[in-house]
Amino acid sequence: MDDQAPVAGIHSVRAALKHGAKGVREVWLERGRRDRRLGELAELAKDAGIALRQVDRDEIARMAEGANHQGALAWVNVPGARSERDLFRLLDALEKPAFLLLLDEVQDPHNLGACLRTAEAAGVQALIAPKDNAVGLTPVACKVASGAAETLPYIQVTNLARVMDALKERGIWLIGTAGEATADLFATDLTGPLGLVMGSEGKGLRRLTRERCDSLVRLPMCGQVESLNVSVAAGVCLFEALRQRGR
Repeated sequence: MDDQAPVAGIHSVRAALKHGAKGVREVWLERGRRDRRLGELAELAKDAGIALRQVDRDEIARMAEGANHQGALAWVNVPGARSERDLFRLLDALEKPAFLLLLDEVQDPHNLGACLRTAEAAGVQALIAPKDNAVGLTPVACKVASGAAETLPYIQVTNLARVMDALKERGIWLIGTAGEATADLFATDLTGPLGLVMGSEGKGLRRLTRERCDSLVRLPMCGQVESLNVSVAAGVCLFEALRQRGR
């Protein structure tokens, strides 16, 4: 199962079956458990023609690797990244203002997976990242994403700075995060066509990426900690944008 990733938990398995069933290869449900929600998953799997197995709880727990599986696990294909051409096709078809997340050389698959999951939940239309020096859609990233990797377009680009220039030409405002920025996230207008740009673990935004942002913002920090994990910071920014955009 090297080209597959386990997605654990009733909600995550349901999302995979409802929104990405073509990528689901098999569903495991806990053997001997009688549960209305598991029954619903079984029906969804049968309707989609997906193989269904009754599996001992210990085996599900082993594959879930600590995740709260609730007696349900799905094996999903690791999806392929999409291209710059796909991105611009997606933008041309939008009926709402663009809402994008750009990650500049994030290298930890757990961070990428968490960003995918949060971005999908916030209504982001695509996640954009460079091909080089970035993690990509690994099985671990897809597992952490809990189904979001199958539903949120992940765009890999050769030159992130060039793509940022193209987004700006389309009227998309690019806002980057930086600890030394003077503008406060919560006082910044995040409505309208928007791309939020997050830097990598440790290094933050590269120079060329930073220079192409229309503005830089900081997250207000009240404690002794100087910075947040990139996936946590992305969640704060995305949901502040969602709040301002009126859902």
